[in-house]
Amino acid sequence: MEECISVFDMLKIGVGPSSSHTLGPWRAAERFLAELRNEYNINDVTRVKVDLYGSLSLTGKGHATDLAVMLGLSGQDPEYIPIQDIDGIIKSIETKNEINLGNEINIPFYFLQDIVFNKNFLPFHANGLTFTAFFKDETEYVSTFYSIGGGFVVKEERDNAKKKQVIKCAFPFPIQNAEELLNYTVKENMTISQIVYENEKSMRPEAEIHHELMRIWNTMLECMYIGCHSEGILPGGLHVRRRAFDMHQNLIGLSNYTNPQEWLEEIRKTEVKFRQILKWVSCFALAVNEVNAALGRVVTAPTNGSAGVIPAVLMYYLVIENHQAGEKEIKQFLMVAGEIGSIFKKGATISAAMGGCQAEIGVSSAMAAGALCELMGGSPAQVLMAAEIAMEHHLGLTCDPIGGLVQIPCIERNTMGAIKAINAAELALETDAKNAKVPLDKVIDTMWQTAKDMNSKYKETSEGGLAIAVNMADC
Repeated sequence: MEECISVFDMLKIGVGPSSSHTLGPWRAAERFLAELRNEYNINDVTRVKVDLYGSLSLTGKGHATDLAVMLGLSGQDPEYIPIQDIDGIIKSIETKNEINLGNEINIPFYFLQDIVFNKNFLPFHANGLTFTAFFKDETEYVSTFYSIGGGFVVKEERDNAKKKQVIKCAFPFPIQNAEELLNYTVKENMTISQIVYENEKSMRPEAEIHHELMRIWNTMLECMYIGCHSEGILPGGLHVRRRAFDMHQNLIGLSNYTNPQEWLEEIRKTEVKFRQILKWVSCFALAVNEVNAALGRVVTAPTNGSAGVIPAVLMYYLVIENHQAGEKEIKQFLMVAGEIGSIFKKGATISAAMGGCQAEIGVSSAMAAGALCELMGGSPAQVLMAAEIAMEHHLGLTCDPIGGLVQIPCIERNTMGAIKAINAAELALETDAKNAKVPLDKVIDTMWQTAKDMNSKYKETSEGGLAIAVNMADC
């Protein structure tokens, strides 16, 4: 039976720098706490230990996996925690050698000992982590989770399989692949966004869909705004200087504004020659991923490492292509992007630890290309063609972050993914989709085969590529 994935599964609000290495482990810690509360008395816990495996261990320090686990065990929610509180919570744990478990009980916690980095991989997935709770009666409770990309967390035994079966039956238009999606649009004479909207309405009220889509967009807009108005050096030891600030200053000039929406309106008044457009799109993408690298709040789209592509392309449409566009177009864009991302997740992967960077930047570029194409008047077939073109030219892209940080080459890659998305949309709009040689489903299959063939050292382990060619001293 087809798996039903909501737009809100693909576009999640969280904290950087990584969806699979930060948001996923954070959510896993939350689920572990829920299990403890369901099965035991949390007040009987005397100690908690966390074992990180595979890619979570190899690049966990650079991705703040250890910090995310501590925040999750503390009962903090990545979607709503005030960003300015994060440092204080972490410093308190480290200095007091104790953690407020689930925001309920203080227990000893020595983060250098109680978070163990194991380089070996668990067989089920490259991103594994195991939580162990010790009780007063000297018994233990052990639970293992896998962070499979995009903030999604699963257990190998699939404890919630029955619940998932119920969810699978909800959509009026269940979609497993691009061909099924296209067939629905033809049969129902609907656009892709209309099909997606009908599916979403089967899960939640229309008012909630509207509110949550706009909350996602406003988070993206605020993230771009913050990134364009923040200067300095990114944390982590690479001494990467933020570039969005200077680029933005050169582009915006002496404009006056006091909030993100006024800022958007001011950008609409700026010069729009080709070079300026390239710079604006790059600036938007850089801004998001610099915020992400600084443990700021972003929207996984479909991951944190690729969070800048979709906001940059949607912002491009709003400030360059269509100055009259508003909430209708924003919601349309996000729904199409989310659906394309879900098809990639079902048919391949959105985890760099499983598929390299093609699974992150490649997928985000495809999502943005398809969404832009629909806004520009493309048919459903052209929308899927745009997504295919974008991914086709990201096939084989490796994930080799220097120092395990989501900075080099990750931040710049978002600018490339955004520009490719715009180019792919334009190519699809100028092409009769009947003449397309490569269906989207075929490129998804190829991406997954490429992922399986890719050497593991190019899958977010920092054991190959730029990660070893360039060391911290070089930077």
